[in-house]
Amino acid sequence: MANVNVLDMNGNQVGEITLNDAIFGVEIKEHLVHQAVVAHLANKRQGTQCAKTRAEVRGGGRKPWRQKGGGRARQGSIRSPQWRGGGVVFAPKPRDYSIKLNKKEKRLALKSVLTSRVNENKIIVLDDLKLENFKTKSMVKVLDALKLKKALIVTGGEVSQNVRISANNIQGIKTSAVNNINVYDILKYDTFVVTKQALATIEEVYA
Repeated sequence: MANVNVLDMNGNQVGEITLNDAIFGVEIKEHLVHQAVVAHLANKRQGTQCAKTRAEVRGGGRKPWRQKGGGRARQGSIRSPQWRGGGVVFAPKPRDYSIKLNKKEKRLALKSVLTSRVNENKIIVLDDLKLENFKTKSMVKVLDALKLKKALIVTGGEVSQNVRISANNIQGIKTSAVNNINVYDILKYDTFVVTKQALATIEEVYA
């Protein structure tokens, strides 16, 4: 089992915690991690793009000129794709891009990236994270103490409003509730920062 130092908001060590190997010590399945990222990005696509084909563009029912004898290339409609105002070849239509992953695959992919963060020493456990008011300066002070530039900060339950608003304008920082974490965000940010309360929830849900 891996042991990780517990830090306070000033970056001082206040204890040590043992991580559950069932979550933070599994065999890393790279193919499942890849599938989870692909599914996450695909599911974010709206799929509302739409353009008209030559069959849907208004007009063009009459042949613009006779087939032969005019010295020009034959044309059947002024709404063919090569004409200005014509239809689009293989026009995109609304579609569903979503990709389904099995529940076990999702869980194993999440465990894999959490394990990778532990193996790379890119996980920070905080004793607690509370701000008295929502000021960017207050959050920057905490980040400087923890030496964080690009991090995903996960808190227990709903993200504290003060923490969320204070981190909103800081580039490279994202806050998330423990029930909203996903493989893509954990990989995207260099450091995975989690409070003890959120860590307990993760181990309870995924163990």
